[in-house]
Amino acid sequence: MSTPKRQSVLLILGLLMTMPLLADDSWRTVLDQEVKLLGHRNWIVIADSAYPAQSNPGIRTVVTGAQQLEVVSAALEAVRKAGHVRAVVHLDSELAHVPETGAPGVGAYRKDLEGILKGAETTRLPHEQIIGKLDESAKLFRVLILKTEMKLPYTSVFLLLDCGYWGPDAEKALRDSMRREN
Repeated sequence: MSTPKRQSVLLILGLLMTMPLLADDSWRTVLDQEVKLLGHRNWIVIADSAYPAQSNPGIRTVVTGAQQLEVVSAALEAVRKAGHVRAVVHLDSELAHVPETGAPGVGAYRKDLEGILKGAETTRLPHEQIIGKLDESAKLFRVLILKTEMKLPYTSVFLLLDCGYWGPDAEKALRDSMRREN
């Protein structure tokens, strides 16, 4: 292939690689593929629209173009169906205190989110503490951020993945048994 033709092919390939995900590679497809790869200590973040792009190479951000609660539901369902992991939900403790006057719609969001999370193991911590945990984990483990259209403060939902077939009680029993043997 002549040099101008090769340069044209390389240019076209480069442009294709920088294009947004195609319809068959939607955020749902990415989520389903990633959940298969992820394990305990990985995170999935369903972020509001102002969530910053992070530079750590272990963090993958996907702009969903979807509504927050739709993505939260889809992420929880993908984790549930996977079976090898389970989600420990982390919410910003600030969310409970955001006033309707400063963020119209936040009350309805809280109520709807509570319904979606019913029965889920949920921890509420100050936003900066959750971000600190996420940043620390991202040094060694992958993080998937699904950025949504949400425009209310403190609404990001953080899913810390844990082992789906070996729980904390089983781990404690194992460690106790090991200590007794020593």
